[in-house]
Amino acid sequence: MDFRQLAAAGGAAVVLAAGAGAFAADRTTPSGYPVPRYVTLKFGTVNARAGPGNDHRLLYVYKVRGLPLQVVAETSEWRRICDPEGRIAWVHKRTTDGRRNVINMGARPQALSHRPKAGSEPAAFLGARAMASLVRCEKGWCKVKADGVAGWVREGALWGTAEAPQCR
Repeated sequence: MDFRQLAAAGGAAVVLAAGAGAFAADRTTPSGYPVPRYVTLKFGTVNARAGPGNDHRLLYVYKVRGLPLQVVAETSEWRRICDPEGRIAWVHKRTTDGRRNVINMGARPQALSHRPKAGSEPAAFLGARAMASLVRCEKGWCKVKADGVAGWVREGALWGTAEAPQCR
């Protein structure tokens, strides 16, 4: 199942509030924000296009509000995004939100540890394809929150926590 098929409420995944954050900028952008950076979808239905404009071919429709995306390029009105499945498309800037969510793209639940330390006891588990809000990252660990429970994961363990570009 891909994100185009998930229900707007998040399907079987846990849908949560979003966090905030961004990465250091390599160059000046129309928005003034760094690229790459993470955003989320603001609406439950968002058109993904082949180019930056409504006249470009519609590739697919996202149906998951809060889905984390990585902005890899932008114009003044459009954002070229990479989604958790590795697809690249263009969405209008008004359909994105600067808050940060992450998603477990693994086939198994991901442990959320009580402390940012290897071997720490799990506080909870984030199911496969489930989303969580990103609270913050520090020293190679990221704190996330799901259904009122917060826990720590290694940076890069969940999609949306790695600083590197996610699509090539």
